[in-house]
Amino acid sequence: MFTLAAALAAAAPLHAQPVDQAVHARIDRILRQTPLIDGHNDLPWALRQEHGQSIAGLASGADQREKPLMTDMARLRQGRVGGQFWSVYISGTLTGDEAIRTTVEQIDTARRIIDAYPRDLELAETAEDVVRIHRSGKIASMLGVEGGRQIGGSLAALRQFYNLGVRYMTLTHGQTTEWADSGTDEPKHDGLAPFGIEVVKEMNRLGMLVDLSHVSPATMKDAIAASRAPVIFSHSDVSAVNPHPRNVPDDVLGLLPANGGVVMITFVPTFLSPEDWAWSRERAAEDARLKSLYSYSKEKQAAGLKAWEAAHPAPPVTVATVADHIEHAVKIAGHDHVGIGGDLDGIERTVVGLAGVEGYPNLFAELIRRGWSDSNLAKLAGGNILRAMRRAEAVAASMSGEQAGMATLEPPK
Repeated sequence: MFTLAAALAAAAPLHAQPVDQAVHARIDRILRQTPLIDGHNDLPWALRQEHGQSIAGLASGADQREKPLMTDMARLRQGRVGGQFWSVYISGTLTGDEAIRTTVEQIDTARRIIDAYPRDLELAETAEDVVRIHRSGKIASMLGVEGGRQIGGSLAALRQFYNLGVRYMTLTHGQTTEWADSGTDEPKHDGLAPFGIEVVKEMNRLGMLVDLSHVSPATMKDAIAASRAPVIFSHSDVSAVNPHPRNVPDDVLGLLPANGGVVMITFVPTFLSPEDWAWSRERAAEDARLKSLYSYSKEKQAAGLKAWEAAHPAPPVTVATVADHIEHAVKIAGHDHVGIGGDLDGIERTVVGLAGVEGYPNLFAELIRRGWSDSNLAKLAGGNILRAMRRAEAVAASMSGEQAGMATLEPPK
């Protein structure tokens, strides 16, 4: 078994401040009492894209794959992870029945991962399941659908996803849907369309958390107003530190205390750092230039971009920047409304010290250096998302006498 001290030593960058044994022991004590629950990990999609959906070889931390993963059982243990929402992602360009079928395939991959590693993982369907599984020494595993198009416009599909273990759904991905505006696409509805309001209501009735990562600020506000249960942002950062359209503005953060919701800060460099976002825009411009210049040769395009990256390295983004986003969210929403959602295995570049699931203790060490109390660290780790889950379950119980939603999408105009 890995010790926390070894995990920190393995995960920490060479220039990181040393973490003494007292801090190691303190983090270990906190995360033994309260599960560290990450809101978003894209391992199922990474396996689909790069590894033929094979779930083999995830036990060891010695990954020999051509494109190494950021997640395996050994490193989850190193990182002291106690609960994980596995993202059931598909491209937001898929619609209708194809979207439903592909989502079922992704649910199958996530469930096969959980079933294949029973000494490490166990499916959790309720907050109390999470607590029980964590106490047993395993990692509580939940599912989150990442994009409202995945229900194919069908509330029946939404209900069946819930029956298969899905406990949150992100209302959009990168595309504005037929019923909700995305934060990174042209808006069409000024937030949620009427069918979107019905989706939120049905999610409340089921006890499925409404996830507002990826959506526009107008959609965030409409969903919070429509939801009887706490909302979450499974993997987002804050606009005040970096005004990326994927981030959460202060006026929305200010709504979380009354709603009971949780913003789970993510490790995506472009969302975290204004400098990295600027670099990514410059890289995209160079990529477009090369594609125009060498339209006849993908080899020349790739070589040109590689040369540009060598001459213009991405600025490093550190654990301290992640902590800055967390502390700003705390400043606006309070310690009861923050969590962690790394988006690992869903990103190409990583934060120094948070390159895989083994790195979470580095973030806790940084917050300890900033004076955080044990109580507030426990809330960040998992206490807040557990509270939101319990409240969503209570709302669902209060709506148990209501009829299942039967709303349908209006035909496109």
